[in-house]
Amino acid sequence: MKKKSKKILVTLMAAALMFAVHAVPVFASGDVAGAIENTWTAAQAQIKTVVNNVVFPVVDMILAILFFVKLGTAYFDYRKHGQFEFTAPCILFACLIFTLTAPLYIWSIL
Repeated sequence: MKKKSKKILVTLMAAALMFAVHAVPVFASGDVAGAIENTWTAAQAQIKTVVNNVVFPVVDMILAILFFVKLGTAYFDYRKHGQFEFTAPCILFACLIFTLTAPLYIWSIL
């Protein structure tokens, strides 16, 4: 058992030494912010298309399903206990409205 742990320790130390020897320090010289802005400008149309056509509809569908499921469970709880809990359906509805309208204004913010 002791021999096995010693072998593991030696292997880890050798890996750490190899990592340290092969590590190359990188220094940014030039306009890093400009490079990031140029990359964003080049990819902006593609990112907007993917987010508007894929991400927002998926989030909207998940929130709609959760809203209707929660509305149904709140109704059944109302039938069972006589008290309707509005909090969770209202929060889900507000989030659904937010994500449905987000593509109209989110790109002007960013």
